[in-house]
Amino acid sequence: MKNQELFPDGFLFGGALAGNQYEGAFDRDGKGLSIVDVEPAGPKRENMLAHPKQYLEPRSDLYYPSHQAIDFYSHYKEDIKMFAEMHFSALRLSIAWTRIFPNGDDAEPNEAGLAYYDRVLDELEAHNIEPVLTISHYETPLALVKTYGGWKNRKLIDFYLRFAETIFKRYGTRVKYWMSFNEINCILDNPFIAGAIVLDDETNPLQTIYQASHYELVASALATKKLHELVPGAKMGCMLAFSPYYPATSSPDDQLAALQQNRTALFYGDVHVRGRYPAYMQRFFEENRVQLERTEEDKHILRDYPVDYIAFSYYKSFVVSADHPGHVASGMFDSVDNPYVQKSAWGWPVDPKGLRYALNVLYDRYQKPLFIVENGLGAKDQVEPDGTIHDDYRISYLNDHLIQAAEAIKDGVELIGYTSWAPIDLVSAGSGEMEKRYGFIHVDRGNAGSGTLVRRKKKSFDWYRRVIDSKGATLKADLTQRTV
Repeated sequence: MKNQELFPDGFLFGGALAGNQYEGAFDRDGKGLSIVDVEPAGPKRENMLAHPKQYLEPRSDLYYPSHQAIDFYSHYKEDIKMFAEMHFSALRLSIAWTRIFPNGDDAEPNEAGLAYYDRVLDELEAHNIEPVLTISHYETPLALVKTYGGWKNRKLIDFYLRFAETIFKRYGTRVKYWMSFNEINCILDNPFIAGAIVLDDETNPLQTIYQASHYELVASALATKKLHELVPGAKMGCMLAFSPYYPATSSPDDQLAALQQNRTALFYGDVHVRGRYPAYMQRFFEENRVQLERTEEDKHILRDYPVDYIAFSYYKSFVVSADHPGHVASGMFDSVDNPYVQKSAWGWPVDPKGLRYALNVLYDRYQKPLFIVENGLGAKDQVEPDGTIHDDYRISYLNDHLIQAAEAIKDGVELIGYTSWAPIDLVSAGSGEMEKRYGFIHVDRGNAGSGTLVRRKKKSFDWYRRVIDSKGATLKADLTQRTV
């Protein structure tokens, strides 16, 4: 049917951001250092993530892109006004832990930090944009790493809950949707950024990773309990990075490899939703000499306080082959090439139908409302002499993924909303680059920090507004055959 609306009334359309990638102002108004504030750009970045122990102090010879980022801290009114021009009904953003508790274990919160987010929420409310808040988005206070060893220390549960309770009391009546941890399962790939843990001296890294995961899961459940007590009607979600793995062939070995790989992410959803450790992890723990410290009280907390919805990021799918097991010791598999999908300029598979697949897998498994809170294309954008930016490749990518999200709704999936990553250019979490751009809004900022920070609309800006206004009726038939 021509001009058929694909998304229901009340569907939340918007964009998603992370404080450490866009706020900047890393040392203003009492903010402390977070773990991302010692994450450099350039060739040292990969080494730092693999061996963070030698990078825990800022160095004058390194450039830290989070320190200024795109300075949303100063530009928030301008940026939110532009989001409103696209007719956003929701904006996902995060509260920087170190703006509220600079060292993480402070006895009292920093009022200047709390007041800043009051102003941001005021601005969102003025433009009828609903905030979706992530409590912890890859920005654990650096002092908690140095003093306590990060999330491998049970004491972080209490520090996190003090932070969560503080922002629930301050902002709770203004925010309906919350998420406890961003991409909690990414601790498996990046234990420093997702778990604030240093593994340089660990004899059994998996023991430390899963113990830290357990403490985060308990903290998430306790935060859910506290939110429901303080703000009746508010919703807590868990947030997964979910890139489904397909088996390379119909070989039973490949089928099992894909099953096991998908479980590495689904484990975190299973605990958040079902309130208990799944049986399949028992064998994994035994074979990898993982013995978790789990109290009886922990078991009751996980059981009694499940999340209200499942949020997830989707950028790509993977293919797994038992013949190329990759990092078996960590439970991770290397992806093999998928000849049926194209690739982005950064080599990421572009698989819109994988989003429909992921939505159905998650909804079949949990029967909980789902929320796509990250999906987007990182690409190099060309500013033309007249200032225009023709990002048709981004339009094509988002068009095709939104069509597949609509197909999942037809399949019966209960979908709360869609917030693209990211509505404005920001620092790439993976590469630390600014020139890997995601936004509908261009920011004049280079990889090394040059630029004026001037904001400029791309072609996709007006395109996304039309999609939102029409509830998807302006989306076109699958465009995946275009070059991306």
